[in-house]
Amino acid sequence: MRRLRALSVISRAQKSGTSRRASAAALFSVAALVVSVAPATAAQGAAPPGPAEVVPGQHTATPGMVRGIREQAPATESAPEAARAYLAGKQGRYGIASPERDLDPVGTVTGGGGQETVRFQQKHQGVPVLGGQYLVRMEKKDGRRVVTGTSGQYFTGLRTGTTPGISDELAVERAVDAVLTDLHARTFTPRQAAAEDEPQLTGTARGLVVLPAGNGVLARHITVRGKDPASAEPVSREVYVDAQAGFPVLQYSGIQTFGAPATAAGKSPAPHLASATASGVPGSGVRLDGKPVELQVDRDEARNAYVLRDRSRIQGDNVLATWDARGKWASDLVGTWPEDILEVSSATPAFGAEATDSGAVDAHWAAGQVHDYFKNNYGRDSLDGRGMTVNSLVGVTDYGQPYVNAFWDGQKMVYGTGDAEYRPLSAGLDVVGHEMTHGVIENSAGLVYAGQSGAMNEAIADYFGNAIENDAYGTPTDSPDSGLLGERLCRTKAPRACALRDLNDGRATAKSFLGVGFGTDNGGVHLNSTIFSGALWNIRQDLGASVADHVVYKALTEYLTPIDGFTQGRAAVLAAAKDLKVPASGLKAVQRAFNAHGITPGWELALGVDSDQLLDRVNTTNSRVGAGGGWWTASKSNESGSEAYSVWAGRADGKGQLKLMSPNDGRYHVNPGTDGKTVVWQAYGANGVDILARPLAGGPVRTLWHTSRSVGASTAVDGDTVAFPYYNYGGRPGIAYLSLKDPANVVQLGGGTYHRTYFPSVSHGKVVYQDMQRVRGTPVTYQYTTRVVDVAAGTDTVVQQAPAGASLGPTAVNGTHVYWLTDETDGDGTTALRRAGFDGSGAVDLSPEGGPDSLNAYDLTASEDAVTVGARTYDPEYRNESLAKLWQFSAGAAPSDDGARKGRVSCNRGDQLSAAAAAGGQVVWIDATTGISQVVTRTRPTGRCA
Repeated sequence: MRRLRALSVISRAQKSGTSRRASAAALFSVAALVVSVAPATAAQGAAPPGPAEVVPGQHTATPGMVRGIREQAPATESAPEAARAYLAGKQGRYGIASPERDLDPVGTVTGGGGQETVRFQQKHQGVPVLGGQYLVRMEKKDGRRVVTGTSGQYFTGLRTGTTPGISDELAVERAVDAVLTDLHARTFTPRQAAAEDEPQLTGTARGLVVLPAGNGVLARHITVRGKDPASAEPVSREVYVDAQAGFPVLQYSGIQTFGAPATAAGKSPAPHLASATASGVPGSGVRLDGKPVELQVDRDEARNAYVLRDRSRIQGDNVLATWDARGKWASDLVGTWPEDILEVSSATPAFGAEATDSGAVDAHWAAGQVHDYFKNNYGRDSLDGRGMTVNSLVGVTDYGQPYVNAFWDGQKMVYGTGDAEYRPLSAGLDVVGHEMTHGVIENSAGLVYAGQSGAMNEAIADYFGNAIENDAYGTPTDSPDSGLLGERLCRTKAPRACALRDLNDGRATAKSFLGVGFGTDNGGVHLNSTIFSGALWNIRQDLGASVADHVVYKALTEYLTPIDGFTQGRAAVLAAAKDLKVPASGLKAVQRAFNAHGITPGWELALGVDSDQLLDRVNTTNSRVGAGGGWWTASKSNESGSEAYSVWAGRADGKGQLKLMSPNDGRYHVNPGTDGKTVVWQAYGANGVDILARPLAGGPVRTLWHTSRSVGASTAVDGDTVAFPYYNYGGRPGIAYLSLKDPANVVQLGGGTYHRTYFPSVSHGKVVYQDMQRVRGTPVTYQYTTRVVDVAAGTDTVVQQAPAGASLGPTAVNGTHVYWLTDETDGDGTTALRRAGFDGSGAVDLSPEGGPDSLNAYDLTASEDAVTVGARTYDPEYRNESLAKLWQFSAGAAPSDDGARKGRVSCNRGDQLSAAAAAGGQVVWIDATTGISQVVTRTRPTGRCA
């Protein structure tokens, strides 16, 4: 049974995290353009009059925030027209040359006293800018408007052209390949018995977008959906492909779950509601906690039944409806609407035990409570503010097994069945409030569900979910259990033992922030959320529920913009508190709450590391590092992440000058490898991908191989031999190796429907890889083997055949042994690190699968003396210790060496990714501790970490 719990259990599909990916893309990284902690330059031009408060924007001429002004807005009919005309008239201050051309109104929030807040979407030469939103606040009285403040993210430095160099078709192909590369790294070789029947990933083009890094990056936005070829887990990724070179520069999953990270997202089409002859009738039901509740239901004459359809709360034809999705799999409901489900029904208005047990009564009652909270307190008309239908689906399973989770996919709420201990997830009013608040967030600030903005998205969903439940049950804010989420879901456990999160957990940035890549919890959206939500909860305890709730709601709807980070979140809440006339003592409490959780300007600088830096701010994604022969090599962008990547190399001891290996030709140069004599890498361009090589001693760049499709996530060289993975038509993986002296004589293995190969490594004239081939017979089966090619001898030897049901992972090789990862017990969350001679003799597990010291390994590299794996320890808690860490073992060169574990390479917090072995025990890797991707090293393992 697979249980997906918040911050608790890592599913099989999350094995690798960001193993094949650098730290979070520059756009969302802690020190990137948007949330830079470097001193900012104040906006140029006229300063606001009087004692106005001005917060400079980061790397932009437009102020991040202006408060305390009262300036006349031009007289126009509509609020957006007045706001745009005002900005045009103050061009010197705001730096927005053409508001009419570059700002599209996306919504206006109105409030008491004639308050109006207009939200604009920035466009660059007609193309939307990701995260570019600016807000103007006004007061309207007697037909005249006065501007009281502005804030947001408007990027004045954008210079990129907007004519794409690649087609939608190529962008879709590259996006699908990028997702396949990540999935293959996560789940090793596929397990299914019929590879030719594997679910296909498909991509949908969403249009052009400008990523606001540096001068801007023009990208094609692609949504990739389908199922993982290995595990059938749902997949829905938002991928942004550079529109000139065709390289995927940003990828993340968008599904917004209550519990553990998931891998799917999307929009559902609105379902067809059966017509009704009645406008709604009072009904009743019993919640899972045994309490009877009143329900608003509807008579459906076509079905001759009453259904959970509430017509009383939303005007017009839209409703709150609860649907029977029992028997449906969660993976089939992300981004789609199942045609064959119906609203939960009953012969009478009193819904019975069946509706209770499925969680339908709870879901329907709770949806009404959450709707009323936002309507009564803030005048919000449903989740989108415009009266949208609210759909809840109950009874959903995880491939027929209990599903302990819930999610919002942009159109509907989906609630899992629960299990023997956990009730259906709709039984938690805070869970329902959390998921529905995701809908409010999406239709207001639109906080992108990745990195710090995603953590704030989760934090605000937790805040309101908890606030709604505490108010409904009368839980005082000073109760020790007031911050618990999910505490009412358990059938037998006490609330604190059952709770999935605690907003009073005391986490703060300096001691708790976890820098992770987007493959791990979408950049830490759950892992880091309680840092921010804890501050919000402290504010609720200090200011009181009603005041704090209004402050947070105003900050969400009138200040926050899509890619804001923690520091901007602090500023938004403080500004909203000032707008609501919170007294000085309350403002100090707000500041104190954020200070207590370490959310202060420059907080990132307090995160220390125990490694030595080799290359700062690489700002790349989907690129590994390489090492060998006393050298390392890695890809790097510029500080803002706006330039196509270049390959650099340096000495492993940190001495000497760095060497630029690749040409600056607009292509993305990624995944380099080196043996200390030659650097090889991949170059992505509009016309395909090249394998390139250049001697470290200098000389011309040589093209070794070209493909019009994509290659995998590594390039390796040793002496005369270069090896790399690639994708054939349809995304079928293969490997290739060639000679530096005679690159035209390339050998390709796999890449077919019935023969696929993975994870090549090369050393001492040998290429090791994993092989999957169909074995003829009845029934058809597939054979999985670890193999070694002796290039000089021309032999291809089976080192070991995997047992039925096993999957095979990355390989490594040195002068004496072959090493590989294998998972022979599906679902136990552990893998084995295996070593054998080139002929398969002496096979031994250096790290066994199963047992108290077992690891969940996903990455592998070896020197002559040491073997290093990227791994997670099997841990029931999803926390720092469960994230991607590096572990080292003896390589076993001596017959008496049993590969005794040496321990952790580094005690850095957060993800440690893309390890490459140098000489001895030295390891080079990409470290994400501070949220800034850096190439770092240690010459020996640290051993144990406290």
